[in-house]
Amino acid sequence: MKPRLVVLTGAGISAESGLRTFRDSDGLWEGYNVYEVASPQGWQKDPQLVLDFYNQRRRDIKAAMPNAAHLGLAALQEQFDVEIITQNIDDLHERAGSKKVLHLHGEIFSMRSVLDEHRKYRIVSDINLGDKAADGGQLRPDIVWFGEAVPKIVEAAAVVMTADVFAVIGTSLVVYPAAGLVDYLPEGTPAFVIDRKLPQMPGMTNLMKIEKPATEGIADMIKALEGLI
Repeated sequence: MKPRLVVLTGAGISAESGLRTFRDSDGLWEGYNVYEVASPQGWQKDPQLVLDFYNQRRRDIKAAMPNAAHLGLAALQEQFDVEIITQNIDDLHERAGSKKVLHLHGEIFSMRSVLDEHRKYRIVSDINLGDKAADGGQLRPDIVWFGEAVPKIVEAAAVVMTADVFAVIGTSLVVYPAAGLVDYLPEGTPAFVIDRKLPQMPGMTNLMKIEKPATEGIADMIKALEGLI
């Protein structure tokens, strides 16, 4: 049995592949107020704007490539049972080769009916107004917006509780409920945190801090993990 490595990733790991987050510039995401394009209220006000925004994000993500951090985590599957919990909506972990990826906040290449959150379809092109699901509901991005519940948080918490080793990469740990996942880590579990600006992780007794970009910090973590196998 391989030891289980559970990894929580955020926008910082994909930023090095050229994908920006709204935190890059005072609440703006690619020039938009995040609540205009990522909230139920924004959808009600201007669904065309929201669809246009995510259609462009989908194009951006299709053009992006996995970076050394994504590839490094995929390579660790040789020594560890790696489970990635990501706050990102992109598919860069999967394209790097990671087999177990749980998307907390949804996926850009999935869409769903506004009438039924479980009626989902894969999408690689654009979603347009008038595109309907089989139940007649307008199709929308299968993304968890601000103000919406995070259906997979319970599953994610259960995964964290099984960790033999834990890592937090590229996240500021300020968005809840995702940030609260660290509270489910068994006490004393070896843990790593990698980011340009390290988040606060009080109460962690076995924590290695790596204040570097994800693409650089992952090499340090891999080296340290060799001593744990």
